[in-house]
Amino acid sequence: MEILSINERVEKVKSDKEAVNLLIEEYKPFIASCVKSSTGRYMRYGEDDELSIALIAFVEAINAYNIKAGNFLPFAKNVIKRRLIDYYRKENKQSNVISLNCFNDDENPKELDFSVQESINKFGSEEQNYDRKLEIEELKTDLAKWDITLKDLLNSSPKHTKTRKMYKDVIKYLLENNDLIEIIKQKKCLPTAEIEKRLAIPRKKIERGRRYIVASIIIALGDYQYLKEFLDL
Repeated sequence: MEILSINERVEKVKSDKEAVNLLIEEYKPFIASCVKSSTGRYMRYGEDDELSIALIAFVEAINAYNIKAGNFLPFAKNVIKRRLIDYYRKENKQSNVISLNCFNDDENPKELDFSVQESINKFGSEEQNYDRKLEIEELKTDLAKWDITLKDLLNSSPKHTKTRKMYKDVIKYLLENNDLIEIIKQKKCLPTAEIEKRLAIPRKKIERGRRYIVASIIIALGDYQYLKEFLDL
């Protein structure tokens, strides 16, 4: 019996409605996890509109998928995220809701000299309220893979112009070197020795700014349409 990858299965079932429905049933947990990742909340099928929207988006992803463009699941996750953003934008306009508590009380930093803080400050007055919430929740998920919280960023964000410029140089250097980015992704650590050698920055200072550097790289390389606006690179 031939065992097909998910990419191959999606290509094969496109014109078969029954096969598509079976694939949807099989990947309902994945779809729910995408919604949880985007909204920060657990939801239930048959109760929450977000899951219905995600199911439709999953079918849309199946129909639009091209195996030559890459793997299906990351593609589907992105389609689901964008449809949820469209949904929240529409709901926001209809209800005229302009405020949203996007953090728990114990995870709401008072002051962040970082892109996140500027985004939070704009939540109450900007139409992209929900869009930014989704990006903040996605960022929290990505940071957790590095054992970094938003509170950690408060403590590691540079307070002085000179330090900020130093970290900016480190971030730009890393982003310009794909081989170093691959090391960062695979090993979940900064190439400290390489940075120290190339930029003549003491190891202790690099380690001190690790969280800030990592968070900036995550935003720069990720699907963060709004947070990227505040990266000074």
